[in-house]
Amino acid sequence: ASERNARIQTRLIEDLLDVSRMIKGRVSLTVAPVNFRSIVDAAVETLRPAAVAKQIAVDVEAGTGVLPVIGDERRLHQVVWNLLTNALKYTDSGGRISVDARVEGTRVILRVRDTGEGIDPEFLPHVFDPFRLGASIAMRRGLGLGLAIVRRLVDLHGGGISAESPGVGKGATFTVWLPFAQTSTIAVH
Repeated sequence: ASERNARIQTRLIEDLLDVSRMIKGRVSLTVAPVNFRSIVDAAVETLRPAAVAKQIAVDVEAGTGVLPVIGDERRLHQVVWNLLTNALKYTDSGGRISVDARVEGTRVILRVRDTGEGIDPEFLPHVFDPFRLGASIAMRRGLGLGLAIVRRLVDLHGGGISAESPGVGKGATFTVWLPFAQTSTIAVH
């Protein structure tokens, strides 16, 4: 229990530092051509043991091949990881998380859907605001910073993010879009 609490405390401190840097405009990205598919795959595989332990199915519809973007690999992993851990946190045992990554037109799209708690329609416009938590979320650990960080990181990459939910108890879908990189310098791993 103390190890888990230490991890939570470390994550909270890292989130606060990230938000502070973002507010001050001090977040720098180390950009290079990256295969977004490998970032998604790595995040899913890291999450899978926790999903199995919670009896949550994780479906990945990512196909094969490269999803090229120009970005900071570490920060893009942070985006995917935050979306997946949120889905896991707010989905009960027996639920499902679907991850879909693909090219649509000139964008690389990532959709993370869950069958979890969903989002109250009144809260939906504020879901990316820092320190804003929905009523059921306030009962859980966290400061309401994860999605604010995700939005800022996606913005810094020239992309966007949206959240949809049919309502409380009906799951949620988060969609990230990033500019498709016209490059052949990305290796598939």
